[in-house]
Amino acid sequence: QVQLVESGGGLVQAGGSLRLSCAASGNTVNIETMGWYRQAPGEQRELVALITTTESINYADSVKGRFTISRSNAKNTVFLQMNSLKPEDTAVYYCNVESVNRLGFTLKYWGQGTQVTVSS
Repeated sequence: QVQLVESGGGLVQAGGSLRLSCAASGNTVNIETMGWYRQAPGEQRELVALITTTESINYADSVKGRFTISRSNAKNTVFLQMNSLKPEDTAVYYCNVESVNRLGFTLKYWGQGTQVTVSS
């Protein structure tokens, strides 16, 4: 099992910045991809950014050039630096990690979510 604890959400004005953190604990030795998703009210959860163990990165088109994902493998932590925030970035942001168990199956774990609100 992997436990995830997120921090760093809050209220910010448009154009501002926030930095989200997600620390993994428990059985972290087989963690591979780490990432962030978000869900706005009435919307489906969507991918924001993913980073693999080799630091291959994918971003949603809507955040490219504004958000930066990074990770510390030593600390089992993933970060999301969010700059030039827009009201449409308002959502609950969820940390996600993928871990491969000893049978070779990929397991997904989710954080509890952290609210990001961007005022206009």
